[in-house]
Amino acid sequence: MPKITYIEHNGKEHQIEMPLGFSIMEGAIKNSIPGIDADCGGSCACATCHVYVDEKFLHKIPEAEEAEKDMLDFVQDGDKSSRLSCQIIISNEIDGIRVRMPKKQS
Repeated sequence: MPKITYIEHNGKEHQIEMPLGFSIMEGAIKNSIPGIDADCGGSCACATCHVYVDEKFLHKIPEAEEAEKDMLDFVQDGDKSSRLSCQIIISNEIDGIRVRMPKKQS
């Protein structure tokens, strides 16, 4: 199973393994990882699952669709690595991905 490392804003790391087909947001929720609120449950209708994707993996995930880009407009301190974790589906290609959580979700 692919590994995901979640890094809290304070630097604390959590590494988990998740089956293919789940989202990075679901991995955080199912494993009680703090820092991802996921208020909308993964329907890309809020920005409370914002993460910063490690630059080594940005080219391995599909580009954000318009709905996600619209939601990313609402995040605080967004940058080019900002993504919604509900929109990143776990695959073998992103095994080892590292995502950082912001200090505060929008």
